[in-house]
Amino acid sequence: MVDEETIRVVRCGGSELNFRRAVFSADSKYIFCVSGDFVKVYSTVTEECVHILHGHRNLVTGIQLNPNNHLQLYSCSLDGTIKLWDYIDGILIKTFIVGCKLHALFTVAQAEDSVFAIVNKEKPDIFQLVSVKLPKSSSQEVEAKELSFVLDYINQSPKCIAFGNEGVYVAAVREFYLSVYFFKKKTTSRFTLSSSRNKKHAKNNFTCVACHPTEDCIASGHMDGKIRLWRNFYDDKKYTYTCLHWHHDMVMDLAFSVTGTSLLSGGCESVLVEWRDATEKNKEFLPRLGATIEHISVSPAGDLFCTSHSDNKIIIIHRNLEASAVIQGLVKDRSIFTGLMIDPRTKALVLNGKPGHLQFYSLQSDKQLYNLDIIQQEYINDYGLIQIELTKAAFGCFGNWLATVEQRQEKETELELQMKLWMYNKKTQGFILNTKINMPHEDCITALCFCNAEKSEQPTLVTASKDGYFKVWILTDDSDIYKKAVGWTCDFVGSYHKYQATNCCFSEDGSLLAVSFEEIVTIWDSVTWELKCTFCQRAGKIRHLCFGRLTCSKYLLGATENGILCCWNLLSCALEWNAKLNVRVMEPDPNSENIAAISQSSVGSDLFVFKPSEPRPLYIQKGISREEVQWGVFVPRDVPESFTSEAYQWLNRSQFYFLTKSQVTAPLKKAEESLPTTPFYFILGKHRQHQDEKLNETLENELVQLPLTENIPAVSELLHTPAHVLPSAAFLCSMFVNSLLLSKETKSAKEIPEDVDMEEEKESEDSDEENDFIEKVQDTNNTGLGEDIIHQLSKSEEKELRKFRKIDYSWIAAL
Repeated sequence: MVDEETIRVVRCGGSELNFRRAVFSADSKYIFCVSGDFVKVYSTVTEECVHILHGHRNLVTGIQLNPNNHLQLYSCSLDGTIKLWDYIDGILIKTFIVGCKLHALFTVAQAEDSVFAIVNKEKPDIFQLVSVKLPKSSSQEVEAKELSFVLDYINQSPKCIAFGNEGVYVAAVREFYLSVYFFKKKTTSRFTLSSSRNKKHAKNNFTCVACHPTEDCIASGHMDGKIRLWRNFYDDKKYTYTCLHWHHDMVMDLAFSVTGTSLLSGGCESVLVEWRDATEKNKEFLPRLGATIEHISVSPAGDLFCTSHSDNKIIIIHRNLEASAVIQGLVKDRSIFTGLMIDPRTKALVLNGKPGHLQFYSLQSDKQLYNLDIIQQEYINDYGLIQIELTKAAFGCFGNWLATVEQRQEKETELELQMKLWMYNKKTQGFILNTKINMPHEDCITALCFCNAEKSEQPTLVTASKDGYFKVWILTDDSDIYKKAVGWTCDFVGSYHKYQATNCCFSEDGSLLAVSFEEIVTIWDSVTWELKCTFCQRAGKIRHLCFGRLTCSKYLLGATENGILCCWNLLSCALEWNAKLNVRVMEPDPNSENIAAISQSSVGSDLFVFKPSEPRPLYIQKGISREEVQWGVFVPRDVPESFTSEAYQWLNRSQFYFLTKSQVTAPLKKAEESLPTTPFYFILGKHRQHQDEKLNETLENELVQLPLTENIPAVSELLHTPAHVLPSAAFLCSMFVNSLLLSKETKSAKEIPEDVDMEEEKESEDSDEENDFIEKVQDTNNTGLGEDIIHQLSKSEEKELRKFRKIDYSWIAAL
């Protein structure tokens, strides 16, 4: 059955690449890493993503090579399945249904037809290590319900489990305990460290464990930065351990080399340490890796190492400790103070990156393009230290200028504030610092915006601050007598009754500036800087402010903290309409009049797309994300789409991306498996499903109630169906005309008075499209048309069509 075209939310990137240890292929040509619900396959040489293995319905928690076939890869997920992949072709081979959440995966060559996994018991904080038997079957989906218990009360992290000496035993660490289970004897030895702090305030907590590949040696990392090498652990009384100590903070991960001659360790120092022959005197370092090392992996061939870092980065390292490749994902900063921006030149997503940097991130390749160091100071890794934060950024003049604001405030009276203006340099293809302004305001800057009007003669920047002022900055060229050096200077300072300035934005043509002062919106002339008018609704402080565009440029929109969305008409200086909507994100489309607003509810986040000229949303989608959506942005398309339904045409020239609380970017896309409904879809009786009555009743109390209108199928849509599946033209023409004239539920033409005006007549003249209607709810589960809905014709139109039916169409069949 052919479905109507729909829109769906697709996670496009930003998932953690450092969630689990990366895994090398046997020949070291590829590296596999977990990325949300997917497994990504990267080339270790070109750093390019070769395949994306998608099939899991929840977070992927573990990946391992198949020890019996190195061209295959196992993966496990919280969806309760283990999947077997052919990673060369990116094909799913088999799915094993375990039925419980799987938190980690391990494989041992000696354990044929079995893998090991971490599962949780009835209590959520108690985890077990179990053996899962994978039955042989020719079917693609197989149930694997046979679980064998191995260890209880273990740590959830896979870094706390390690198999040693070719699968003879498994070591597990948790808190102050080390447990070693021997498979042949089926016995467990347990070792305990002191839980009390000594005089040096050292912490003995276990953080990770690794086992020597051929010898009976276990390495464990600890909170105090020490590494302990355990031997003779077959006997609970004769065991020994030696200590290695270089890290000043907790050891994040450990890994032995393939031959076991070296031990690798890493932590928050961003330094990879190689302990040769497991001795403290003989060690090598690879420093300045940029961020905390969270995972360490070794290739089966032994020629490559790999480190995963806290800034969502993977570094591939040669055996001689030289970095050879970097795979950088979306950097997860603590807070996205700058919001989401689009670089006008590269169309890259720009936002806070690693501390003090702006990251330029490609949405198409899910890869970071480059970093721009804004603060230009070395970051000090100290939890209690108050750092300089990059709080605001904005592009202007079509990407020629970039404004950034950085601040540091240890106490209320000690504010360090600095604004920088960066100019794009064509020779270096990057931004160069042009102007540095210390303390541009006396308090924190709340907003900044450029005047991006095409006819703007002079670059202009406006900043708003909690100090009650907004300032206008202009570019001047009188820095020297030759007028070759340009810089930014303050041109005007404005205020309104000493209220805090919270938002600012320019109109599309740059003639007006809107500045919000708490609950009041002020409009200023950008030429004379005179106050033109004010708007005040007393509905709470203004949270978002933006002008309409193109045909809606006479409107100004404001969203308040009390959940009111207001639209003012700038020509009449009056409130055009308002609606009760708790707007968290409001973004205008630069290529159309449309504005996207995301509201937060108890269930999740809802999307509304509308034009300021009328309070009737073009599109509503409930529950676009279960998480809180923090930021959103429209991204212009390189190639325009062609949605046939008017309700979806707002995505024709731009895509809408949003960032969730877990910092995952997702765009709204056309569903790949859906096809547009053709007239033959109606002719052959394949009608869409009825709308959900309960959801309709709920939506009547929402922002607006949209009219539901269905128009006749378009003649042009006949061309959208492949010719090789069509019946003969003579058969289709007669049936198509009949479908226009007759309906089971429609009165005959004689029963319809001639003087009755059809409400749909005007609308049908405006558009030939089959789906020329606005649905109440744009959701794949709740869209539909009633059965046999046919446009009613006037008496004169019916007479014309009856004449048309008598024409001979047989000549079309010969074409």
